[in-house]
Amino acid sequence: MGMKNDLIQPDRGQDAIAIHLVNKENFTEFSKRLSGPQRAALAAQKFTGAGYQVGIVPDGDSWFAVGGVANPEYLSSWCMAKLAEQLPAGTYRRADGEPGPALHGWQTAQYRFTRYVDDKDAEGPRILLTTDAGKIGPAVAEAQAVALVRDLVNTPAEDMGPAALEEQAEKLAKEHGAKLSVTRGDALEQEYPMVHAVGRAAARSHAPRMLHLTWGAEDAPVLAIIGKGVCFDSGGLDVKPASGMLLMKKDMGGGAHALALASLVMGAGLKVRLHCLVPAVENAISGNAFRPGDVLKSRKGLSVEIGNTDAEGRLVLADALTRASEEKPEIMIDFATLTGAARVALGPDLPALFTRRDETAEELLQAGKEHDDACWRLPLHSAYDEWLKSDIADTGNAHNNAFAGASVAGLFLDKFVGENAAGEPIDWAHFDTFAWRPVAKPGRPKGGEALGLRAAWHMLRARFG
Repeated sequence: MGMKNDLIQPDRGQDAIAIHLVNKENFTEFSKRLSGPQRAALAAQKFTGAGYQVGIVPDGDSWFAVGGVANPEYLSSWCMAKLAEQLPAGTYRRADGEPGPALHGWQTAQYRFTRYVDDKDAEGPRILLTTDAGKIGPAVAEAQAVALVRDLVNTPAEDMGPAALEEQAEKLAKEHGAKLSVTRGDALEQEYPMVHAVGRAAARSHAPRMLHLTWGAEDAPVLAIIGKGVCFDSGGLDVKPASGMLLMKKDMGGGAHALALASLVMGAGLKVRLHCLVPAVENAISGNAFRPGDVLKSRKGLSVEIGNTDAEGRLVLADALTRASEEKPEIMIDFATLTGAARVALGPDLPALFTRRDETAEELLQAGKEHDDACWRLPLHSAYDEWLKSDIADTGNAHNNAFAGASVAGLFLDKFVGENAAGEPIDWAHFDTFAWRPVAKPGRPKGGEALGLRAAWHMLRARFG
């Protein structure tokens, strides 16, 4: 599964095939430097310099490659991804400059999910050289974090239940010298009652738990990262239709993002005290499933009337946000595959971003723009809070109209985010992400996907790096 970690290597003058990057505007000028047979070869491949085109040009006993990009002067993460997908295995270097941000897509283009298939006939790696050796480590770490999200999300629920998610967290903890504490059973019911309620109907092998990873100096600024870890979502007693259940192995995508972001924070040694919490559950159906109309108590003490058992992600997140708030974090970021409403509004590519502070939203949006991980801010419009009113409890978990579903879910979560050490509302950002790519793009295969991860990472690196 995943991706090799040596796809980017330092350029020490070793043999490598040249890659020339051109666009439609300068392709004619580039062609003038070629021989007649070379121009004919590109013409036969219908190469015009358009974006993502790949051409192979004979050069004596060897050959070189040509790639079409929008602008050779300003590369994106994905400019060379098609080359990494289509060129033969081998070692390559860009002929007229550095790959720069294209280092990322070169790696992610070679991601494969092979857990259930025989990959012995797969072609070998395409290696890209760079003289900017200082960028290799960070670029590899970032691509590996994306691959981790993809691996976890692509794995079916039978093999990626709460216990398997715990194993992944334990692996990260050992790798980075962090501590993982796991709350389950009677202790879970007492300490995280809504996590227990959502997960109690699952089989014993998929029993609910709270994963809490801690790392870093205890006197450092506290960074809290939370991820929704619903390993499969049937909808509960408000059961989903078959079409709605088909992709629900990805409902732990928020937890996957949280673990991947935590790995980047620890790997880079950011000067923070990290608290990463993932409530890991399966929202199953059995005789002891929580019901529509039930009133659940929460860790914070608020009572929650259940209007819909399929609005379960916000329940497990609420207890996790409450626990993280107890650490008085300087900033708190959560990821969740929370609402279909966010997808209706923004489609599959754009995570919906909610923040309490405008400046935090701007930092995240700018980091996403600069690193090809765009997000879109939606409002926490307080007037809609009345839609969560309950006649018998402090709040409902779902509203009964079809309006602003992503914002209303965010308002529910906001009730469980506390104050920082200065007694001010915690600086909190919430990503309602899809964690899935329904159609492949260069460097971005169909399947599990990290959406919002790089925006959050580069924002945090700018703050704490």
